[in-house]
Amino acid sequence: MSHGSSIRSAAQATYSAYRRVPTRWRLAGGSAALTFVILLGFAIVVGFLTTRQIGIQFNDSVRRTTQYLAERADVSYSADGYSASCGKLGDLSSGEAAKVAVYDASNLQLLCFYGSQRNRVLLPRGSYPRDEGGYRVEARQVPIRPIGTGILLYARPLSATKATAAKVQVFLVLGVLGGSALALAAGLLVARRAMAPVQELTVTAREIARTRDPSRHLPMPEADDEVAELARTLDGMLEALDAAQNETEAMLERQRQFVADASHELRTPLTSVLANLELLEETLQGEQRDAAASALRSSQRMRRLVADLLLLARADAGRVVPHHPTDLGQVLLDVAGELEPLAARDDHELSVDTGPPGAPAVVSGARDELHRMALNLIENALRHTPPGTHVQASLGAGAAGDVVLTVQDDGPGIPPAIRARLFERFVRGAGDTGGKGGGSGLGLSIVRAVALSHGGDVTVDDAPGGGARFTVRLPAARQPQRAPVAT
Repeated sequence: MSHGSSIRSAAQATYSAYRRVPTRWRLAGGSAALTFVILLGFAIVVGFLTTRQIGIQFNDSVRRTTQYLAERADVSYSADGYSASCGKLGDLSSGEAAKVAVYDASNLQLLCFYGSQRNRVLLPRGSYPRDEGGYRVEARQVPIRPIGTGILLYARPLSATKATAAKVQVFLVLGVLGGSALALAAGLLVARRAMAPVQELTVTAREIARTRDPSRHLPMPEADDEVAELARTLDGMLEALDAAQNETEAMLERQRQFVADASHELRTPLTSVLANLELLEETLQGEQRDAAASALRSSQRMRRLVADLLLLARADAGRVVPHHPTDLGQVLLDVAGELEPLAARDDHELSVDTGPPGAPAVVSGARDELHRMALNLIENALRHTPPGTHVQASLGAGAAGDVVLTVQDDGPGIPPAIRARLFERFVRGAGDTGGKGGGSGLGLSIVRAVALSHGGDVTVDDAPGGGARFTVRLPAARQPQRAPVAT
């Protein structure tokens, strides 16, 4: 990979990471970064000027002190000419770790020295002022009595200047960092307040998604800005979705009404066709009778399909059939008697348990619909299990006082691929194309529709001994209270 490709990849990765940062942090971070750059530039300029000014003031102080000492120096030789006296020069130069030396200009002989330690700093050579050995050194000529000229050297350490400059730099660094941190905090606060309308839009949008009610309106910000434009756009989109939903619901309602009406109207001609075909089957002979019998079987299947569609259409349209107290045990016995020939033909063992005697399982419902629900459950078990399978239907009482209808078998069970969609319409198992197990794929969806319309539900799981187990729970009918007998 070339160097340019590496740079582009790094730039793309950085940009991608930046895009993943929340907007409020990007706004606050941008504000803090800009503040940091401004404060850093200000600190550099101020630091440079301050350090330069400290140096100038220090040099001026050394120069003034040297001049002060030179003007008040009282240097003289002793009477014997071998020793020298510098008067009060030592007292005047004390403090600030300074050093003072006086030399005879004629022979560069050291006459006086004041300070902690004399070193090469206070040797009279070169030009002055100068910085040497960590000191600022100044020189002045002073008179030496009785006759002569001396050189006064004054040195002050530069460490004090550097310490002051370092303190200034520390304060500037703290100011830059503190100002940037305050800018970040203020940016977060401002960004949070600026994003408050967007947050309000988000909360309202989540509520609309939860309630599935696009007729609600989004809150409009007071300011006419980009957020207000976004709110108007989203509100217009919701209005369009609401109109589309209303139109779709109206269309679906018309479709449900049509299916319900069409299914209802088809029952009368189908009944007439079935009656005529039954009559023809009894009167015809040979191939004509076989043809009439085949048409009769197809018509019977069509009648059942129309009945199924009518039941589902009524459930979709919200049409409630009048409910009456119904003994679900008697319904189950009727269904078992109706399906006994089918069980015997396919070599199935069908058993029914209606619960303990004297305790009828009474529910409030439509007997025909409850009959269809139980019929579909048991027939589904008979048609989709191999010969020799035991199918058991039983009634019992649930923990909440409801009536529980259980239909289970010891067959191969339900394939996992269709278990999640088992109660959907027109769902068929593998190989279910109209043979022994052939059907319209509406049987279990009718079971669920009937259970829901009666205030219950239906579930499916694995039977304890293998196979499938369907459980329908329906609320028990309220028993009328007996009036007290007068005595």
